[in-house]
Amino acid sequence: MKKLLTLALALVLCVMSVAAMADAVKMDKLTFQFVPSKDADVIITGTKNLPELVKAEMAKLGYDIGEVEISVGTSYEATGEAMCAGSIDVGWLPGGTYAIYSQAQEVDVILTATRAGLSNDSTDPTTWNGDANKTLPTDQQVTFYRSLIYATPSEYGKELAAKVNAGEKLTWEDLDKATWAVGNTSSSAGYIYPTMWLMENYDGKKVSDLSNVVQLGYADAFAQAAAEQVDIIVCYADGRRDYEAAWNTATDSADATGKAGMGRTDSIWNEMNVIGVTAGIYNDTVAVTTANPDIYNPEFINALQTALINIINTEEGKAIFSVYSHTGYALATDSDYDAARMALTAVQ
Repeated sequence: MKKLLTLALALVLCVMSVAAMADAVKMDKLTFQFVPSKDADVIITGTKNLPELVKAEMAKLGYDIGEVEISVGTSYEATGEAMCAGSIDVGWLPGGTYAIYSQAQEVDVILTATRAGLSNDSTDPTTWNGDANKTLPTDQQVTFYRSLIYATPSEYGKELAAKVNAGEKLTWEDLDKATWAVGNTSSSAGYIYPTMWLMENYDGKKVSDLSNVVQLGYADAFAQAAAEQVDIIVCYADGRRDYEAAWNTATDSADATGKAGMGRTDSIWNEMNVIGVTAGIYNDTVAVTTANPDIYNPEFINALQTALINIINTEEGKAIFSVYSHTGYALATDSDYDAARMALTAVQ
């Protein structure tokens, strides 16, 4: 009798499983794209296990997804435009980029990243400099970060750093003589908030008013800083942590994450001095295109929110999203980024 009951139960479970699969919403492909705020190779390598995790979590929630494709955009703008066109379903967009491409309601935020706070959140640049002030992560989860303006170890960069560390305020003429490396114009940390910092401190002057500006990704900006080819770069506040090992790795080698060595001998904390600290920047988004009705509907969005939150709450998921310094995800609404739109308007 026990054997018959066991067989009957197994049959019922099998039938229920088959029925569940039959009822699952089938999707041939789900496309994810990350913006290139880190090296594309680092992002692709770091997220290589994400597709299978997403497929498994979405299956539990009633979605049978054939393929999850991950790519890295050639620029922040390229990812935003691809999402507006509906050729990318889900994108990881910085707040500033989201502010631009959500204006016509062609993309919509579903999650906000949380990240480990840093040991320093001071607006006094001198407190960020030197080995004694090395920035460390904390256990506190925060929904914002800052951008820093760094003086490089170039001859003129050292002059700027010396003035700031001595308590002197830099003049507009001091900054205008420097060669700056900035990010894409839609980058919160690489352009928008550094522009706001200039506007607030130098009578409305903007990055576009500077005489010597080059546009570089963060990896190239740090490489140019190490080569003493630029005097100032701008980057998110934990940028030095990301490039600490590469800074002191030989130029014919790479660090453990694959970043090209920069060949410096002194520490990045001593050589890359902070000369400015921006206001807080609301964290990165996970956003979806509104062009695809299979994606932009409450049922799918709820499932994807749940899946990504479940994934990042695992050790494997934390390791995957550490490529962006994300340690958690929180539900988000479009109005959370009203301040980012105000910042964008001020910059424009």
